[in-house]
Amino acid sequence: MRKPNKYTLLLVLTVVGYVLFDYYRPKPIDWNPTYQNDDKIPFGTQALYELLPGTLQQPTVPTVRLPVYNFLTETKLPARSNYVLIAHDVTLDRNDQRELLRYVERGNTVLASAYRFPDSLGRLLGFSADEQPPKKADTTLVQNFVNPGLRRPGGYVFRHDDGRNFLRIIRPAPITVLMRNARREPTYIQVRYGRGQFLIHNLPLAFTNYYVLAPESSDNAFKALSYLPTAPTYWDEYQKQGRFGKEQQSIFRYIWSQPALNWAYYIVVIGLLLYVVFAGKRTQRVIPVVEPPRNTSLEFVETIGQLYFQQGDHDNLARQRVQYFLADLRERYSLNTSSLDRDFTERLSHKSGLPADEAADLTRLLRDAQRSISLSEFDLLRLNRAMEQFYASI
Repeated sequence: MRKPNKYTLLLVLTVVGYVLFDYYRPKPIDWNPTYQNDDKIPFGTQALYELLPGTLQQPTVPTVRLPVYNFLTETKLPARSNYVLIAHDVTLDRNDQRELLRYVERGNTVLASAYRFPDSLGRLLGFSADEQPPKKADTTLVQNFVNPGLRRPGGYVFRHDDGRNFLRIIRPAPITVLMRNARREPTYIQVRYGRGQFLIHNLPLAFTNYYVLAPESSDNAFKALSYLPTAPTYWDEYQKQGRFGKEQQSIFRYIWSQPALNWAYYIVVIGLLLYVVFAGKRTQRVIPVVEPPRNTSLEFVETIGQLYFQQGDHDNLARQRVQYFLADLRERYSLNTSSLDRDFTERLSHKSGLPADEAADLTRLLRDAQRSISLSEFDLLRLNRAMEQFYASI
């Protein structure tokens, strides 16, 4: 079984260790204002959203995850309904704004709480809103409702918002001021449009968990919502989270939303790149190149010939040469070489095509070599020449 690579093991241990460290360490409080209805952080709106059905006396408050235009044109709505939009900025294109105005004109209500609104919508409804730079906390302006039945003694203080954001009223005729700051500047207004109304609120932090759960400000959000008529209410989340809910989001979207998993993802990617660069080479032994077999017969013959020549044993070499030659004739022509007589000569000439006189000379030469007591170097050369001539002529 192959042992795990040490670089891979080190990378896995690093990732696991970082994730465990980040998971168990004390989490700092996230003060970013998201206004999302599934966020438990101080400036999310989960608390309000969960309390909203009881407040509005309806079973559930549906969440809208579509652009305003798509929702209002593709959804079958009741005759009267409310649309709640809480965000830092209200973003509407031309189609969204046109359908939203038609929706209110038919007798419905839109409550929009934000610091910024589209200029075109503000000009049409007769107000403007500009986000002011924050000041020091000790200069926070008190907020309070205009209606005596809703006013709180001492007012409301939102210390994370200095209260300097307000709504400028351009055309006061269709507008009713519902809340003001300590400088008498409006921060919550009612704008009549057709048979319906816009409720424009300029302090979205008032609807977040921090201020909904704080005893000194908990009733502010519900008093602001009390201006909604009794009707089915829809909660817009598209402005803050887009089309897809958490159950529809990809795993990478969730990973990127969690700092620990996000860093773990980058560590894995960088670690894999480093592994490819430094440790991704082949670790097995180099496979040797196998050369194809070579024909060494000629080299063998040359070596043996040099050996016999150096030893000067011409007689032995000549006799072995004759034996190999006769063995070749037996294998090639099926000749009987036990007796080198006239019959052998005729059969050799007939089967090999060698002329009769040359076949007779070759037979005589072979027979003399067999009968000779000792063969000299001259005899060896003559036998070798005759054999070579035989092979050349057939």
